[in-house]
Amino acid sequence: MAERREQTARDEVLTRIGQVVMLHHGGDREEARSRFLDLWAEIGEDGDPLHRCTLAHYLADTQDDPADELAWDLRALAAARELPEGHPRSVPGFFPSLHLNLAADYAKLGRTEAARTQLGHARAAADVLPDDGYGAGVRAAIGRLELRLGQDGPPGGGAWGPPRQRPS
Repeated sequence: MAERREQTARDEVLTRIGQVVMLHHGGDREEARSRFLDLWAEIGEDGDPLHRCTLAHYLADTQDDPADELAWDLRALAAARELPEGHPRSVPGFFPSLHLNLAADYAKLGRTEAARTQLGHARAAADVLPDDGYGAGVRAAIGRLELRLGQDGPPGGGAWGPPRQRPS
């Protein structure tokens, strides 16, 4: 009974995160950032690693400053690493996307070598991705960023980085 209540509470937090993601995707970035930060304060720095990983991963998308985006993506990766490999709640499929997002963050900040390092981690972690639309999308985004990092700068002076990929 206690285990079921704990699972329900975990699912409720993930549902709340998902609701804010929908708000963000609906175009209300500021409100989404505010609600994400409220959730972060509620969950806390020592909260459930899956919640912190998921929340930080999405919270990064709402940042205006690339350095802030990087900080949230680093928090997401750190939280993901807290879940033991093979644990039922571990998120191995998150790692390619987490590293890809870090690579894009570093590229935006002009830190090309750090971006290439993270891109290498993303490529190595991509073996766990399923052979579906999500896996293909992440692999394609890795390839696009690899091409961009092989150049002197972003094509046409545009922003660095692929669209952020999320597990389905």
